[in-house]
Amino acid sequence: MSMRFTTKARRGMVVLTVAAALCVGVAGCGGGGDDDRKPKASASTSEGGGSDPSAQEGQADEPLAELRGTDGLLLQITSARRDTGGFVTISGSLKNDGAERITVPAAVRGNETEILRHGMSLGGATLVDSKDKKRYYVLRDTDGRPLTTTGFSSIKPGESLAVFVQFPAPPADASEVTFQLPTFASGTIQISG
Repeated sequence: MSMRFTTKARRGMVVLTVAAALCVGVAGCGGGGDDDRKPKASASTSEGGGSDPSAQEGQADEPLAELRGTDGLLLQITSARRDTGGFVTISGSLKNDGAERITVPAAVRGNETEILRHGMSLGGATLVDSKDKKRYYVLRDTDGRPLTTTGFSSIKPGESLAVFVQFPAPPADASEVTFQLPTFASGTIQISG
């Protein structure tokens, strides 16, 4: 009986230790409160000094493509980068532009059995290289899980969800591709890198 108590006590200590570490990590990543950010922003605006955040802000303000979906869903693609590992990562946000909570259509995960087994995802996305007449499907890990944002079901009004999708990289000379996601309009994007 004391062995059972010791095991439970150890588990409790492990849980508390992990929880404490996560709290410290979250607090450390905050970068200060709103009070720290406001003076810096107003100082750089009034004095014209400081770092130039306009390049990063410009990327966020002008997406590569905006694809409209059903019921007020909006997919904004903000980057399409070719990585050294031989794949392309598409990043952006999925936003509810409507006035009510939206359940993301199950069709966005596609219809492949392997992907369906792993729950909600953007596994139905494809990249089309018209020049070389090839279609690229979402990459999967060794367990068959799609290399994309997973685990979401609905989005509140005005809420955005950061999303990503990874594909095999088209040839280096294929920089313009069409991104497709079921229930959304298609969009042509430029791959960088």
